[in-house]
Amino acid sequence: MPELPDIELYLHALTPRVGGERLERIRLASPFLVRSVDPPIAAADGRRVTALRRLGKRIVFSLEDELFLVLHLMIAGRLRWRGPGAKIPGRRGLAAFDFAAGTLLLTEAGSKRRASLHLVRDEAGLREHDRGGIEVLEADREEFARALARRRHTLKRSLTDQSVFAGIGNAYSDEILHRAQLSPFKLSDRLTDQELDRLFESTRAVLTEWRDRLRAETGDGFPEKVTAFREGMTVHGRFRKPCPVCGAPVQRIVYAENEANYCAACQTGGRLLADRALSRLLKDDWPRTLEELELRSG
Repeated sequence: MPELPDIELYLHALTPRVGGERLERIRLASPFLVRSVDPPIAAADGRRVTALRRLGKRIVFSLEDELFLVLHLMIAGRLRWRGPGAKIPGRRGLAAFDFAAGTLLLTEAGSKRRASLHLVRDEAGLREHDRGGIEVLEADREEFARALARRRHTLKRSLTDQSVFAGIGNAYSDEILHRAQLSPFKLSDRLTDQELDRLFESTRAVLTEWRDRLRAETGDGFPEKVTAFREGMTVHGRFRKPCPVCGAPVQRIVYAENEANYCAACQTGGRLLADRALSRLLKDDWPRTLEELELRSG
């Protein structure tokens, strides 16, 4: 799922292309994309884009007359910039947003259609799509600490809870926790002041570095490969590969539709976190430490 650095990358590419331009029309290939009825989606046709912004993991097109298009890409939604009047791709295509200079295509991989598009009136309507999480890059340490204290969660869940922190998901939470040298399953109300400092600084640093890096790599082009697995990440998507800091193999826990990637040596004192399903299956055969894992794999 595109997260804060990825959404900011889209905004960086979209602003010079469609900012101030007239949205000539929206062509829909999937009726399930639009999740609002009043105002009708056709009311956006012919409106000028006055601004673009991010609302958590959502892209917001501010239109004339206080209308807002709210686009949530969910897990597999992606944007493509093509020539004027470009055809919507057959299998993956959901919609096309036509401008005089080009067409913005919305696609979604897989069979599940989770991406959504809303058209809402005024700022009050837009606030209904705000999950309430703070913007970490705009917050100070005290605001960060207050947000973290709202709910007693694991750190992994706290970072990805959009009612706590806006825009952070599975991938960048892994990178943040590795940078902070904290276990993904450590409870949010059990942090020392020093650990809280590390988490705050790591969150800001990881998001800022990846935002700036992605912008620099894309330049004036349009991002074609927005993915949760990027070259240069330390633990996310690197299961069994060596941690770039200490060389220990990166570990992974899979739960529901999510996963946590971590380095046991850097983050949990060498202790392996139990994968719920697998540890129940293996019981006493589940290795508890990196040393046990190395002995069994050797």
